[in-house]
Amino acid sequence: MKKFFFLIFLLPYATFAQVRVAKIFSDNMILQREQPVHIWGNGIPGKVVNVSFSKENKTTIVQPDSSWNIFFGRRKATLHPESLIISSGNERIAFKNILIGDIWLCIGQSNMEFSMKNEMHFADEIKRSNQPLIRLYNPSFIGKNIFGTAFTDSMNTRLAAGNFYSDTNWQLCDSNSIKEMSAVGYYFGMEILQHEHIPIGLIHLAIGGCPIETFISKDVLKRSKQFAAKVNGNWLTNDALPVWIRERGKQNAGDIKYADTSGPNHGYKPGFAFKTGIKPIIDLPIKGVIWYHGESNAQEIERVNEYAELQKLMIEDYRAEWHQPQLPFYWVQLSSIGTAQYKSQLWPQFRDEQRKLLTMVKYGGMAVCSDIGFKNSVHPTNKKTVGDRLARWALNKTYGENIIPSGPLPVDAKYKNGKAIISFQYAGDGLRISGGKTLRGFSIDRETDANAIIKENEVYIMSKQKPRYVYYAWKPFTDANLVNSENLPASTFKIKVD
Repeated sequence: MKKFFFLIFLLPYATFAQVRVAKIFSDNMILQREQPVHIWGNGIPGKVVNVSFSKENKTTIVQPDSSWNIFFGRRKATLHPESLIISSGNERIAFKNILIGDIWLCIGQSNMEFSMKNEMHFADEIKRSNQPLIRLYNPSFIGKNIFGTAFTDSMNTRLAAGNFYSDTNWQLCDSNSIKEMSAVGYYFGMEILQHEHIPIGLIHLAIGGCPIETFISKDVLKRSKQFAAKVNGNWLTNDALPVWIRERGKQNAGDIKYADTSGPNHGYKPGFAFKTGIKPIIDLPIKGVIWYHGESNAQEIERVNEYAELQKLMIEDYRAEWHQPQLPFYWVQLSSIGTAQYKSQLWPQFRDEQRKLLTMVKYGGMAVCSDIGFKNSVHPTNKKTVGDRLARWALNKTYGENIIPSGPLPVDAKYKNGKAIISFQYAGDGLRISGGKTLRGFSIDRETDANAIIKENEVYIMSKQKPRYVYYAWKPFTDANLVNSENLPASTFKIKVD
């Protein structure tokens, strides 16, 4: 017998708080420097709300829709803790130890979620983890690490109400708080702090196993001619979504029949992470976004071929929502993995889709990590290198540091005098070979290694006939070894030869 699941709202009628503030506000938080300071919340319509911040006081009236908003002027980064006090009538909310600095949003799936306590450098890193200038906002979520079984009734109740992410507070970065924190996010933040010496806030909302579609607004998907099908009908039976995430969703749904024709709320449902995680913090200015995602969208060729356009749609919407058209967005290219224990046959194509996105959006960058993958695990434990490489992009493009942001990226390929000549961006002081004397990873047929040599910032591939394409690192688990003078690896690519 199937259970029917409905949500009943029980509203208190005797008492109601005169003033509430958005959940993102707490002790120890970071507010974004050089942007208007926006404080917002809910209250009783018509009531007066007073806000005090940094020795400045402002007043507003709660609107008919119960919302209130107050803005303070732009501020520079400060190491001096500030207090925030919100009051209305006889109610008072106070937050302390607030700093002004840069906030970075850390999102994606399991490799962004991958915690510090499981990271290979954790034992050493914990010794320097007491960093009071780094603040962590790291909620858990419904369904975390639950697969192969149905969610409980209490979990379904919370999901139906849209309560996906758990309530939490900002925490000081220390040996305890980093244990469950995103390792990639932590290492990224540490690198930025060490170079820029300003407070860093890290908001971590990654969801293990999720598709990119959950982090894109449902309305944005619906308005897109290319992707509107992704929000048609029940997501559990929608062929426009990755097979794997629908199978996991059905396991978690169990035998419950949902009244919502779009299917049950879940961390994998299109638009759901955006609605429950991103939308509630849109009014909080941020510095930028780091994104480690792709595994769940890399198993069917249809999903692979559309990924760059999907991520472009996501980036454009985030920039519009935050009213920051130059909002930095840096992503991690999928690593390497074998095919024996994982369906990774399409990973070379997927990595190339991620590379192509570099030419489709401005103010973005991609950290290449194919050199640190695990052959038999989708979760490589070296997240320090990943975070450091993401930080290189931010340090160069966002903070203006004189640092090479990336390993070699192909610019063009031309055939001349019996050889295909590939030129590269970000060669630094010249291309190099890592791990041996022979250059590996180049091919003109996707499978057979070609005879390739380095000539300063170019690679020559000997061929009696003009090849149509040149491929590099075109294997799920690759031993390709082209690097630049900073020992940063070249991206997987397929490039047409002119």
